[in-house]
Amino acid sequence: MSWDAEVLIIGGGQAGLACAQALAERGREALILDAGAEPGASWRSRYDSLRLFTPRRLSGLPGLALPGDPEGFPGKDELADYLLRYARHFGLSVRSGTRVGTLKRHGAGFAAVTAAGSVYTARAVIAAGGAFGQPRVPGFASALAPRIAQLHSAAYRRPDQLPPGPVLVAGCGNSGAQIAAELAADRPVLLASRRPVRLLPLTMLGRSTFGWMNTLGLFAAPRNSVVGRAMRRRPDPIFGLELRELIGTGRIRWKPEVTGAEGERVRFADGSEEQPAAVIWATGFRPDLGWIDVEGAADELGLPRHHRGVSPVAGLYFAGLPWQHTRSSALICGAGRDAAYAAEHIAAYLQDHRPI
Repeated sequence: MSWDAEVLIIGGGQAGLACAQALAERGREALILDAGAEPGASWRSRYDSLRLFTPRRLSGLPGLALPGDPEGFPGKDELADYLLRYARHFGLSVRSGTRVGTLKRHGAGFAAVTAAGSVYTARAVIAAGGAFGQPRVPGFASALAPRIAQLHSAAYRRPDQLPPGPVLVAGCGNSGAQIAAELAADRPVLLASRRPVRLLPLTMLGRSTFGWMNTLGLFAAPRNSVVGRAMRRRPDPIFGLELRELIGTGRIRWKPEVTGAEGERVRFADGSEEQPAAVIWATGFRPDLGWIDVEGAADELGLPRHHRGVSPVAGLYFAGLPWQHTRSSALICGAGRDAAYAAEHIAAYLQDHRPI
């Protein structure tokens, strides 16, 4: 049987690019199918003021450093430019504007059917997109009156998208904290989270705090290690102390978790209610892997079955999943480590299952 590619990689973000380069280093060719206009395009669609909490020296992929101050913090367009440059630098094969609608078995391999009806076949596949594909919004959000503007953080770009008046940011990861701080410049902001936020300075002793934590091995600790289990029990820290100042001066008011909404009012875990003019749901994402129509690939919740990205389905792999192996698996600084592991397995699989 002839194949369109030895390995198909679905998704042209940091995880997909790292996997393609790791395979190339092992003499294996891969074809990346990516829905975006160019590799890394998903970064361009994030909010304008986004800055990574990982410094440039920890924000690159293997083989090509991110230029600029190594201890500085890149913005989203800078990272998108870098990923495009990475693909071109290594001559990675990318079909942009190619959204995969279904992945299914095809003989001893797989067939990816695109939204346009094209079919690409391969002996092995890496699903490197969709781990953060579906914005999570609580069901009760639909009970809010139409005049209350609502956006998920994935759709937020800048403050002028919102009407005048107080804004509730529901959810306090690093994105929620950055958005709340930006909005507090010209309007009252409520920031709701399940637990009080844990703030760390962005830098310590001239280096990024994330860098210090990385040096201590916290972000390389396997998920089921003592350190990994402890980290998974606690919410991620917020890097930067701007939020502390804004809460201290009253420009941002902290509220407990949002538990309900009706009409023009939002209810919180302490029983209090507020009437914001707009709500930004910084409540995370669900995986969007329903396009993988392969028996045994997912569990009853639709989550991928895998060990360190290796599926029990022969020839199928995952990349870029949260806590795929470590906390950094879904960060750019962890993409290379997971890609190398997957590439070793794929190279061995292709060698052991050579076409007759």
